[in-house]
Amino acid sequence: MPIRIYRSYTPGTRNRSVSDFKEITKSKPEKSLLAKLSSKAGRNNRGIITIRHRGGGHKKRYRIIDFKRDKHDIEAKVAGIEYDPNRNARLALLHYTDGEKRYILHPKKLEVGNTIVSGMLVPIEVGNAMPLINMPLGTSVHNIELIPGRGGQIVRSAGTSAQIIAKEGNFVTLRLPSSEVRLVYKDCYGTIGEVGNSEHKNLTAGKAGRNRWLGIRPTVRGVVMNPCDHPHGGGEGRSPIGRSKPVTPWGKPALGVKTRRKNKYSDFCIIRKRK
Repeated sequence: MPIRIYRSYTPGTRNRSVSDFKEITKSKPEKSLLAKLSSKAGRNNRGIITIRHRGGGHKKRYRIIDFKRDKHDIEAKVAGIEYDPNRNARLALLHYTDGEKRYILHPKKLEVGNTIVSGMLVPIEVGNAMPLINMPLGTSVHNIELIPGRGGQIVRSAGTSAQIIAKEGNFVTLRLPSSEVRLVYKDCYGTIGEVGNSEHKNLTAGKAGRNRWLGIRPTVRGVVMNPCDHPHGGGEGRSPIGRSKPVTPWGKPALGVKTRRKNKYSDFCIIRKRK
């Protein structure tokens, strides 16, 4: 997926880059796989802002995606590749031989017209889904389950893939995109290949308005606030933080502080922490 870079013929096109969308083959989504998606703007059920810097943006509809891949041993043909406004990966529309239609995350090198299948013992081909224990060592895999039957929960972002590096007992060892090495139960399903749209990380917004279209509101630095608004605020002119380490607006340590809970239930699965 190449990216298109603009010449600076307006302030908004300076340093701006967009996807060329060459892999997209359909402009309209499958109606039967759409659902309502209302904007929460970072508020909880009491109307209190719990996530800052969210709100506005273009209206979206949710695409119902098959993360479980639970139609076993039924072949499906790739009917089209679509844009999804809710994630950075593309979607592949599948037409199963029994007439059902489903979306999956579009793996790299999966083309329109290809046939894929999910099951216990299926060919080692891009887009096929099977239990991790049945995949050979060194296989690149994405959309991986953490609990069998729950559906893929990790390695779903554009351009990512995990690698199978060992099998022992009831667990398979994976190297994740974060460089973390962890155990996953052997019966968990994964999809062979790498998630497509790998150039997404190289895109540049170019102007603030483009982030507003995505529903991202501005981030104000604490040092420019007053002391009543932020621990970094106050002082005459441009002042330093005035503390040994930066903190959040609520006084908790920020920047580089480990936030993983101690004695978490999955600690035994983590063989090597992410860097």
